[in-house]
Amino acid sequence: MKEQFKAKMLCLHFTEDDKWQGKPLYEAIVAKCMEFRLAGATVYRGFEGFGASARVYHSRSLSISKNAPVVVSIIDVEEKIQLLLPHLDEMFTGGLIAISDVDAIRYFL
Repeated sequence: MKEQFKAKMLCLHFTEDDKWQGKPLYEAIVAKCMEFRLAGATVYRGFEGFGASARVYHSRSLSISKNAPVVVSIIDVEEKIQLLLPHLDEMFTGGLIAISDVDAIRYFL
């Protein structure tokens, strides 16, 4: 079976060194998504990237600094995304949050 619906997609961009209350920011975000029973969240670790600071972040194995870019992708209905946004405002100290309208298709048994 499948279900089609209008949704919002958040793409959160930051680095793996970013923290929230002593733990990695991406872990804290996933935990908050679970707490609010969002449909899901996926964390991607990037090889290389840069942001507004124009500083290049990378995950090269021979590098002393391993501060890779991280993207968290979250898709759910607008109402649930709106519940999450104030918490992200508290958690973020730097980075970018992109919000898009998407047509979602969910497959299930």
